[in-house]
Amino acid sequence: MPFFAETFPMLPIRAFLLMALVLFFVVACVRVAGLRSFSKMTSFDFVLTVAMGTLLAGAVTATSWERLAYYLFTVASLFTLQFCLSKLRVLNDTVEDAIGNDPRLLMFDGQMLDTALRETRVTKADVMAKLREANALDFGKVRAVVLETTGDISVLHGDQFDDRLLKNVRGYPDAVSRQR
Repeated sequence: MPFFAETFPMLPIRAFLLMALVLFFVVACVRVAGLRSFSKMTSFDFVLTVAMGTLLAGAVTATSWERLAYYLFTVASLFTLQFCLSKLRVLNDTVEDAIGNDPRLLMFDGQMLDTALRETRVTKADVMAKLREANALDFGKVRAVVLETTGDISVLHGDQFDDRLLKNVRGYPDAVSRQR
């Protein structure tokens, strides 16, 4: 059976058909594996998402059925691996600890935590940019700034604060004890 190159010699038609086939395949995989498939809850999830993008680009440019099958099999394998690891993370704390990172407290009750900034290689300018992005208007109302496991920075600000939001955030108990 000839590949798209022989059947559809015009490059735009072939590219469109391959793209549609690959996207349909990915949507089917996501429907089976679940919505968490493209989350970035852990560094593993992020690496998987980047790898997935590379594989999809390769699949769309495949020049033989064998090569296309290789890419689609690898995509399905990554979905399967991510699905299994996410199930294991839920069931086993050892797997969770091995795969996941702990979020890190960078600022607490209006005070920058210089040691945490240095250890995470986040600058004060980075934190200030995130404070502006979060519309934090008063340093005194910034309850916490957290470097999340995904690399995102979260800003918790306002008059009320529930300390359960900082459960399992590295540096939180230390920041509270330093204030007392």
